[in-house]
Amino acid sequence: MEIATIHGVDIAYTDTGTVDGGRTVIFSHGLLMDHEMFAPQIEALSGRHRIITWDERAHGSTRATAPFSYWDSASDLLGLLDHLGVETAVLAGMSQGGFISLRAALQAPERVDALVLMGSQAGLEDPEKQASYEVLHQVWLDQGPEPVQEIVAGIILGEGDWSDWFAKWTSWAERDRDEFTHAFRCLSDRDDVTERLGEITCPSLVIHGTADAAIPMERARVMADGLGGATAFVEVEGGTHACNLTHPGPVNEAITAFIDSLG
Repeated sequence: MEIATIHGVDIAYTDTGTVDGGRTVIFSHGLLMDHEMFAPQIEALSGRHRIITWDERAHGSTRATAPFSYWDSASDLLGLLDHLGVETAVLAGMSQGGFISLRAALQAPERVDALVLMGSQAGLEDPEKQASYEVLHQVWLDQGPEPVQEIVAGIILGEGDWSDWFAKWTSWAERDRDEFTHAFRCLSDRDDVTERLGEITCPSLVIHGTADAAIPMERARVMADGLGGATAFVEVEGGTHACNLTHPGPVNEAITAFIDSLG
């Protein structure tokens, strides 16, 4: 990975694919994930488009030594585009990556060609889910990820062998277990941007799995209905929260068709 220092933070990123003749698409990952969750999208899209992925604060190879908000992360995203000399891009985000992409579109609408929002929403966590997440967070701090990793993987990824992600989580916790608190509090304490969605007038694609255990389908539809530009909605049958990773076929097909439709 390459490193760009943005707002005093060393942001790790990848930059692949063609520069000429296609779009620039920057993918932003979800909580407890990193740039590698978009490997299926890089494989499918990089032959025609420039694909940027990055590790957000407190994830992967990007550190967080202080609290931050998704507005800070949106500024990181825009700063990374500046660093790479990218004037406009398609912002694609999964879950918290969608939270970041929405805020970047609100901060700098002139920089956004379109949005792709996967397993995301504009509002806040359900209070009952938030209470259970607080417990998971505390166990993670007290004992590390191992006691809760199966539950966390079930929420994000569904059933499967996720040993590679378990290894990542263990590595991150060994590096600095408290660093997760910055990411968790950013998620838990975020603001609600639902009432501002109408300000976002670029074309948008909303993709949501029917088996998303973290964000109900109706939350995604509220977001789609509130956006101010032309918005397409795609349901991925059986898709998990991270449906781009667990069900890449229909997700890649939808993204490819959407980008093609931009002209």
